Formats: sequence, C-alpha cells, structure tokens
Amino acid sequence: MAERPVVLVTGATGGMGRLIVADLARDRDVIAVGRNEAGLAALAEEHGVRTWQLDLAALARGQAPGAAGFVEGLDRLDGLVHVAAVGGHWSADEATLERWHEQFDTNVVAPAELTRLTLPLLRRAQGHVVFIGSGASRVPVPGSVIYAPSKHALRAYAEALRDDESPHRVRVTSLEPGPTATDMGPRRAPAEALIQPASVAAAVRFALDSPPDVDITVVAVRPRVELNRL
Repeated sequence: MAERPVVLVTGATGGMGRLIVADLARDRDVIAVGRNEAGLAALAEEHGVRTWQLDLAALARGQAPGAAGFVEGLDRLDGLVHVAAVGGHWSADEATLERWHEQFDTNVVAPAELTRLTLPLLRRAQGHVVFIGSGASRVPVPGSVIYAPSKHALRAYAEALRDDESPHRVRVTSLEPGPTATDMGPRRAPAEALIQPASVAAAVRFALDSPPDVDITVVAVRPRVELNRL
C-alpha cells in the first residue's frame, strides 16, 4: 500500500485552518501547526493528526530555536499549506510600527522562513506549497492599510518562489479568498456575502489534488454575491 502524503498546515486551530485540517486528514497525514495547545489537542483527538505547537511570530523573529530541529526530524513532506495570518482594521494614521511588524512577521516573514526550512523535503517529494492570501492583496478595502500590503507581499513571494523552484518541480499556489465567515471576516456583513471556511478547504484540496502536468498558480475564491452589490 502506498504511503499517504504528508501535509503541514499552519493556522490549524483557526476557523479556516480547522476545516482545512479536517478535510485533508481524510486521505493525508496532517501535521497541524498552531499556538493554541487545547485546540491542537482537539484536532489530534478528532482527526488523528500530528501536532506542532509553534508561535509563527517568534519564528519570524528568530526566537523559535526548535523549529529547525522539528523539520529535520520529518521523513517526508509532500505539501505545505500556509493558513496562519493576523488582521486588523487600521487607517494610515493608526498604522504604528508595532502593527506593521506584527502583521508582516506573521503574514509574510514566517511563511517565508517555514518554507525555507522545509524546502529540502518539498524538493525531494516534488511537493506543493499553498499560500492562503486574500482578495485584498489586489483590491484593498478601507482599514486594510497594513493587511493588504502584507498579502500583496505574500503573493509576490509566492510568484518568486514558483520561479525559483520550477527546476525542482515544486508547485506553488496562491489561493485568494474574498470575505470569509471567520473571526477575521468583515464585521456586520450579510451572510450571503461571506464565503464559508469549508469552501476554502475545498479550494485547497482542488489545488493539492490537481493533475501532475499542471500547476494551479492563482485561485481567486469569491462569494457568490459580492458585498458591493447588495
């Protein structure tokens, strides 16, 4: 019997991450990464996944010395799904240095560093990296003066990574959901203008299950009814 693919998912205890972990655990060995110890324990009990308690902001600041050792202890890695992110609604005059660093550390630097650490395994497996970006990376909304640039930078990183890793046959997907029904979703938006987290999980599976002759590069996931049309 063939071994099940191994996929690492960050942000595993969040509203979107939990659904992605649950879906992928049906036919993959999932390593669920997050800060919430209780949330990770619940995922392990319910879905039989392996867990890794890791503060991605600390990783971005070089303050997670055990991260490299954890990755070195893995036998294989076929997929890496970057779900973890932080948001916040601030205008330009509210965008302090602390807030800039907080969002860029978690939304850009940490995914880049974790990708760097896992690249030897991903190259060996000719694996797949999926970045959960945002429609705000292309069309910012009011209050996203930090968040939108962070997601724009993440998309640029994904594009550069795809070019660099093409000779190694590592696939890279940027998946860009619109407003989603999570804690980071828009406040007071009507339900019909929100994407369900399970639908994002289905899009992640669509990318990871794509045939070997293609690279699903950018997937825009939009609500059936756009908020500005309601």
